[in-house]
Amino acid sequence: MHEEPVLQVRNLRKQFGPGCRECGQMDNRQLEKNYCTNCGTVYACQDISLDLYPGEILGIVGESGSGKSTLMQCLYFDAEVSSGEAYIKDPKLEGKNVFDLSSQQKRYIRNHSYGMVYQNPVHGLKMNFSSVGNIAEKQIAAGNRNVADMEATSKKLLESVHIPLHRMKEEPQNFSGGMQQRVQIAKALSNNPPVLFLDEVTTGLDLSVQANVLDLIKTIQRELGISMLVVSHDLAVIRMLADRTVVMLNGAIIEEGLTDQILEDPQHEYTQQLVYSLL
Repeated sequence: MHEEPVLQVRNLRKQFGPGCRECGQMDNRQLEKNYCTNCGTVYACQDISLDLYPGEILGIVGESGSGKSTLMQCLYFDAEVSSGEAYIKDPKLEGKNVFDLSSQQKRYIRNHSYGMVYQNPVHGLKMNFSSVGNIAEKQIAAGNRNVADMEATSKKLLESVHIPLHRMKEEPQNFSGGMQQRVQIAKALSNNPPVLFLDEVTTGLDLSVQANVLDLIKTIQRELGISMLVVSHDLAVIRMLADRTVVMLNGAIIEEGLTDQILEDPQHEYTQQLVYSLL
């Protein structure tokens, strides 16, 4: 791949707690997993670096507490990083570390460059707004003021995620979990984002519904060529979606490579356990 990444992340760190003499030294940290027993600081993300290329699905896999969702929150500006850099491919932001930008500029990125699908639809949708209203809200945030245009886009998106149009005025709180996730996906896509974040999107859904949602994500990715960052603790989800995969443990990346390669020939002991538990 000689293309430039759409998103570059370098040495992203996120810690909860002040740190102390015992855990403050990066190369000589005395930690229990990613927790300092001396001062109670948790190192949720330790020097995470990754590249996301145009039209690629990058999977991030790891057990609960490995730091993968915290990484996603930092990238989408739902949480502040402790330190680190991230660059996105946008002429207006060339060479600028997005973590250093003003809250207004971060909002611009969220509204124009990013889409987010949360594990719990409550975080991504207004449950007592109509479905079509939820999608329009994201378009308004991105600067669209044409009502007819917004409604046309919303209908098209709801159709593409298989929500019947006679239900578009209904509130997501009346929908099943799978339908809520699909409305969330439609909303995330409404500003045509080059980058889509998906955080554990199939957790809590029935297996048949999971399969439908994953199929939908694959189709959307193929048709729109969006780059996606997919976080999951489930290797079966990553196997189905991701071109490349990053494995996280205790806040650090322990292995990365082509998904097939990681599943066929895992190098790290932890990845081996993950893969064999899937077989």
